[in-house]
Amino acid sequence: MTLTHPQTQYEIVIGLEVHCQLQTQTKIFAADANQFGCEPNTNISVITLAHPGTLPKLNKKAVEYAVRMGIACGCNITQHTIFDRKNYFYPDLPKGYQLSQDKAPICVGGAIAVRFKDKTGQNVEKTVKIHHIHLEEDAGKSVHDGSDTDTLLDYNRAGTPLIEMVTDPCIGSAEEAGAFLTAVRQLVRFIDICDGNMEEGSLRCDLNISVRPQGATYFGTKVEVKNMNSIRNVMKAVETEYKRQVAMVERGEPILQETRMFDPETGETFGMRVKETMNDYRYFPEPDLAPVFISDEWMAEIEQNMPPVPQVMYERFTRIYKLSPQHAATLTDTKDVALYFEELSAIVGHFQIAANWVLGPVKMFLNENPEATATQYPLSPRQLSEVIKLVEANQISHTTATQKLLPILLENPAQSPLELAQQNNWLQNSNADALESIIDDVLASMPEKLQEYRKGKKGLLGLFVGEVMKKTKGSADPKVVNQLLAKKLG
Repeated sequence: MTLTHPQTQYEIVIGLEVHCQLQTQTKIFAADANQFGCEPNTNISVITLAHPGTLPKLNKKAVEYAVRMGIACGCNITQHTIFDRKNYFYPDLPKGYQLSQDKAPICVGGAIAVRFKDKTGQNVEKTVKIHHIHLEEDAGKSVHDGSDTDTLLDYNRAGTPLIEMVTDPCIGSAEEAGAFLTAVRQLVRFIDICDGNMEEGSLRCDLNISVRPQGATYFGTKVEVKNMNSIRNVMKAVETEYKRQVAMVERGEPILQETRMFDPETGETFGMRVKETMNDYRYFPEPDLAPVFISDEWMAEIEQNMPPVPQVMYERFTRIYKLSPQHAATLTDTKDVALYFEELSAIVGHFQIAANWVLGPVKMFLNENPEATATQYPLSPRQLSEVIKLVEANQISHTTATQKLLPILLENPAQSPLELAQQNNWLQNSNADALESIIDDVLASMPEKLQEYRKGKKGLLGLFVGEVMKKTKGSADPKVVNQLLAKKLG
C-alpha cells in the first residue's frame, strides 16, 4: 500500500514490536502475584525490588505460553535458549537492567495472516512476516499524577512476563498495521495467553517507521513511536508520522533516529530521546539463570494441548462449511462464539442454519450485554437447537421463535420450547384441507378485492394472507397459505 504526497510519491515502511503480558499467576522470575489493578507496590518482593543477593527463578508457564504463540504463528521454536541482561537505567527498572533474550529468542520466523480494507475500500489478504518472538520481563510504571516535578513509582508491573513479537519491516499502511494488531489480539485471546486489553497495557505496540521514494529498495531512517493504547491510535500515529517524515524529506531536512511519543489528544508525535543502538544496551548472558531446555516430549505435550487458532477455524468455516468470508470472520472474532457455533452446528446438522442463528439472536444478546460471552448465553447449543428444529419443521415461524419464544426462554431456560409453543398457541397449522376451507371463506367475503386482484392488482395477495392469519390467530403456516392462495387465484 502506497501513500502519496502532492509532489513526490513515497512509500511508508513499518515494523511493529508488539508486547503481550502473559496471563500467568505469578511473575516471570519471582513468586509475586501477576495481577492488574491492585494497590500500588503490593505485588512486590525482594526479587522484584532487586535486593542484593536475591536470585531469579524462571516461571515454566511463561515459557509454555511463549511456545504456544510460536506454534500458533508457525515459528521455529528454539529448544535451547538463554536469557540476557539488557542494560539501561530508568527509575521504573529496579535492577538497572532488564532480563530479556538477545541472541537466542525462543521463537524465530513465522507469520500471521491479516485481512483488511485498503484506502480504496478493496479487500486485501496478506501475510505479515515475523522476525522473532522473545521472552522478557516488564518494567514498573512511572506515575506523574498531574505533577510537574514529582514522579511516583509503582513496581507491581515490574517482572510481569512478556513476549515481544518483532515483525519484519513489511507493513505498508495504517490499515495493515491495524489489521495485524487486531489479528494478534484475537490470537492471544484464542490461545489463552493474554487478555489483549490495550487500555490496561497488557497488549502494547511500538511503531518503527521510515519513508522512502516509491520503488526504492533501501530503507530510510527509522523512527520509533511509543505510547499508543488503542489500535485506532496506532493507525493515527502511522498517518501522522508519515506526513511528518515526508515533509522533512521534501524540505531537505535529516530525519533523526529517535524515539517519539504519541499524543492521543492532538494526534501528533513529539521527540523523547535519541534512539539507542544495540551496542548501547551492552547485552550479555544472565549468569544467575540456567539455560532453558525444551525437550521434544514437552514440545509434543504443548502442541497436543494447543487451543484452537482463529485462522485455522476461519479456513475450516469457509472451505469445509462453505460459509461466506464475512460470516466466517464474524464467527471467529472471539473464541467463545466460534466454539458455540461449532457445537450448535454439530447438533443441528446444517452449518449455514446454525451460523444464521448465532449471527442473529446470539450476537444480538451479546451486543446488548457487552460484558457477557457466548458461554454465558442463557441457552446452551442443545437448548437453542430445540428452537431451531421447531422452526425448520415449520411448527413455528421464525418471527414467532425470535420475537416471542426466545425472550421467554432467555428468562427461563429450563422450559421446553415445544411446550411453551403449545401453551401459547404458537404452533403453526399446516393442514392444507383445514386451511383451504378458511381461505375459501376469506375470498368469499371479499368479492370486490378478489375481482381487483384478477384484473391485475397483485399486491392484494398480502391482504388475503393477512386475513387468513387473523382468522387462524396467527397459527397458520404462512408458506402453506401462500401456496394454497397462489393455486386458487391461478
